[in-house]
This record gives sequence, C-alpha cells and structure tokens, in this order.
Amino acid sequence: MEAVKMTAEHRTAVRKGLGPLRRGGQLPAILYGVDKKPTPLQLNSREAGKTLNRLYGTMLIDLDVNGEKHTSLVREIQRNFVTDEILHVDFLEVAMDRVMRVSIPVRLVGVSAAVNTHGGILVHGLSELEIECLPKDLINEVKVDLAPLQQINDALHVSDAALPDTIRVLTNADELIARVIYASLEEVTTEKPEVVAEVEVAEKGKKEEEEGAEEAPKKGEAKKAEPKKAEPKKAEAKKAEPKKEQRK
Repeated sequence: MEAVKMTAEHRTAVRKGLGPLRRGGQLPAILYGVDKKPTPLQLNSREAGKTLNRLYGTMLIDLDVNGEKHTSLVREIQRNFVTDEILHVDFLEVAMDRVMRVSIPVRLVGVSAAVNTHGGILVHGLSELEIECLPKDLINEVKVDLAPLQQINDALHVSDAALPDTIRVLTNADELIARVIYASLEEVTTEKPEVVAEVEVAEKGKKEEEEGAEEAPKKGEAKKAEPKKAEPKKAEAKKAEPKKEQRK
C-alpha cells in the first residue's frame, strides 16, 4: 500500500501556547512509538486538514519532520465537537521490520439476491477486523462481497473474508459480518391493530354516551309524571276540628 505524504516541524509551544499556535494556522500533533520518546510536532492546518479528512481506513503516512522520514499511522484525531475542526493529531511511528497489530474497516460490496430478489433485510455484523502484519503488507480495508447471500438466512462470517496470506486475522473466524433475514411481520402490522382497537373503543364509548343521553330525559320525565301527595294545610286542619263547648 502506498503511503500518504505529510510534512511537519518540531513544536516548542505547549499547553497555554496551543491557542495562539492554532490561531496562527498551525495544527499541534505528537509522534510516539515503541522505544521512542514522544515528539511534539506542528503541521500546516489547512494542508494537514485536507489530507487527514481524505484518509479512509488504516493507512501508512510518510511523515517528513524537518527532512527526516517517519513511517507512521494516525492513532487519534481530536476535533471540535461543534465545528468538526481538527484540534490535535497523534501519530504512531512503526518499524518496517516489526509485525504490527491494527484494526481495518470492513466494507460490504456487491449485490445480494436474497435482498434484491427475495425481499430480505441485510443485517450488518462486525464493522472492522483486528489483524497482524508487517507495515509493507498493510491494507486500508477489507472488502466482503455480498453475492454469496442467495437465500434468506444466508450469512457471511470472518472466515469468508478474503485477505492476503501476508495478513493474519486475529478476530474470531465465526464472528458475523452480514446476514439476510426475513422482513419482520410486526413492522408491517404493528400499528393497524392499535388503530382498529382505538376506533372500536371510541365507537363503543360514543354509543354508550348516546344511549346514556337518551335515557336521561326519560328519567326526568318519569319524575315529572309522578303525582305529588297533597299535604293538608295547617289552617284547614284546624278549621275542620269541632269546637269544644265551653262550660258555664
């Protein structure tokens, strides 16, 4: 794999001096490695940003530091979470004669008949594989062809990934990369029963409410129809009583 070329300089500004450094158009970075003391670096922000934003997967970088070449990997890129501006870069220097352990992304390519013809749904598994190899044998990604997925429930595992013999895969061979499954019936019919149930409940409630409204006037009319019991007036009761004769 051809390495990407970048240019850097030694950096003296640290901590509080990083703000003015960034405002001056420089990107702070650091270079470290096995048996190597960490070295503070600075790069041109615009040029470095263009290169770093184009990187895909795991790629070697020929880092020129004041005329001295360092074959490296980008280990970490720190960004402003609001503007996505690159704030800091960590480079890991690798030895060309030493086996290194890295993770490379998995990219699914091709067409699956189980998806296009049989209407299945593609489920993604692992997004990257852990490998070991010499720096010169490094690849930036592993491509996995979906063509073998012909029927529903067909699957691809790590053991199906085609990699060069110079690369040793450390990820378990039985780990899933992709599988085709049936479309879930629940996803299609989930909302319909709920809507029908809501309509039935609403109609039932409306019917009960209408029946209740019809019964209410009848009860009122029944009360009006009941004759009131006549209560004897007090004056008439006294008048009806026979007068007692007075004794002379």
